[in-house]
Amino acid sequence: MKLSYLAVTIGLVLSGSAMAATTTDSLEARLNAMEKRLQQAEQRAAQAEARADAAEKQTQQLAARTTQTEQKTQEVAKRTSDLASQDKVANGFEFHGYARSGLSTNGSPRGSLADIGPGMTPAGSTGGHVGRLGNEDDTYVEMKLEHKQKLDNGATTRFKVMMADGQRSYNDWTADSSDLNVREVFAELGSLPSFTGPLKDTTIWAGKRFDRDNFDIHWIDSDVVFLAGTGGGIYDVKWSDNFKSNFSLYGRSLGDITELGDDQIQNYVLTANNFVGPFQFMLSGLSAKDNDARQNEGRNSASNVTNTNAGDTGFHAMAAWHGDSFYGLRDGTSKTALLYGHGLGAEVKSIGSDGNLTDDASTWRLATYGTTSLNDSWSFAPSILAQSSKDRYVKGDRYDWITFNARFIQEITENFALAYEGSYQYMDLDPRGYAYTVNGQTRNLNHVSGGFYKLTFAPTFKVGDIANFFSRPEVRVFATWMDWDKRLDNYATNDAFGASGFTAGGEWNFGVQMETWF
Repeated sequence: MKLSYLAVTIGLVLSGSAMAATTTDSLEARLNAMEKRLQQAEQRAAQAEARADAAEKQTQQLAARTTQTEQKTQEVAKRTSDLASQDKVANGFEFHGYARSGLSTNGSPRGSLADIGPGMTPAGSTGGHVGRLGNEDDTYVEMKLEHKQKLDNGATTRFKVMMADGQRSYNDWTADSSDLNVREVFAELGSLPSFTGPLKDTTIWAGKRFDRDNFDIHWIDSDVVFLAGTGGGIYDVKWSDNFKSNFSLYGRSLGDITELGDDQIQNYVLTANNFVGPFQFMLSGLSAKDNDARQNEGRNSASNVTNTNAGDTGFHAMAAWHGDSFYGLRDGTSKTALLYGHGLGAEVKSIGSDGNLTDDASTWRLATYGTTSLNDSWSFAPSILAQSSKDRYVKGDRYDWITFNARFIQEITENFALAYEGSYQYMDLDPRGYAYTVNGQTRNLNHVSGGFYKLTFAPTFKVGDIANFFSRPEVRVFATWMDWDKRLDNYATNDAFGASGFTAGGEWNFGVQMETWF
């Protein structure tokens, strides 16, 4: 029994010694691990302190650069302020222009034997133009100077003056034959803060000007509609997000009533021009008091034509579509318009400009054109312009014509292209013995009908955007072949057709031309 107790006691002592040894080893391991973690923490703290020092240094450098930038900004602002105070006149000014000038010859040392141009055919007297490429020998320039500003209250102002001149002389000094003229001088006030509702974003104007929303077919040098004169109006009366209107009153001078003295006849044109999405609806009323008291100045006293009095009232209407594609078929642009005028409104292109129209005169006009890119090298711009007018100057007269025109551009390089243009015009003109006076010469007109065609090849140089029909400047050389039915030579004895050396049978024309706008 005593031996058993002794054995148990010895076992307990030995077991406690083993446990103590194990505990000591575990504690030492934990202490070593803790010491290692402390060392790692110290390293991380040192690294963080280093990064903090670097960040502080960068912040100081950034603050220094910011201070330098602020100083430079203040210096620039001061210089800008000084320049503005020294040269306020230049602020807000813009200069724009259009010009064309060229030389043409048909092989004769006298140059072209007739006054060629887009309006050279017998139909040209009533707006029947043909293609202009290779068909112009004049120098024409427009110089436009504008001043614009925006006030602190949001209102804007605009002043514009345009000078223009046209010449057929090739000389460098042409003052004796100059047609230099002020074609526009007007002022606009826009976004007036006291205007609200539909008038909020309107622009009011007064002066002598071309209407802002005129548009043309460039390739035949003809406006679709041209409203101009001296007067006043308001643009952009906004009835809804998709519906706005322009209202204007223009005055034009038609001439003198010799029987009544030297009083000048004034033709007044009141217009409402409405835009609904891509559609335009234009309506004008015209009145020229006492215009019916003078005889139609184009009378032909040698004929049996009954001399009719000119009209004193009229109206004009146009419906147009302004597309953002090539007739909905492909990418490009297109515009189409149908116009009608009666009485003084029967001059449907240049509204109110012809005082010889009769009270019964009526005219229809159709215009359409488009532009599109056919592929990477070819671009295409077709157009059609047609007009039918009756009882225009005397009872029973008719002036009917239609023009088809197409221009192609073939891109060769980014600076060189080949331009091709074809025009065909058919006309049936029956003036019923009417005559009119041009530059002091009376033209007795005869009934004619027939066709005219023109083909032009024009290598063209540009600085870029070579395939864009509306990019300029261009320098081009050209060769043009034109011909027409022989009976058209009999329309008048002193117009382009039928002139000595310029008759049916075919004419070549060669030349060089520049054209620019900006």
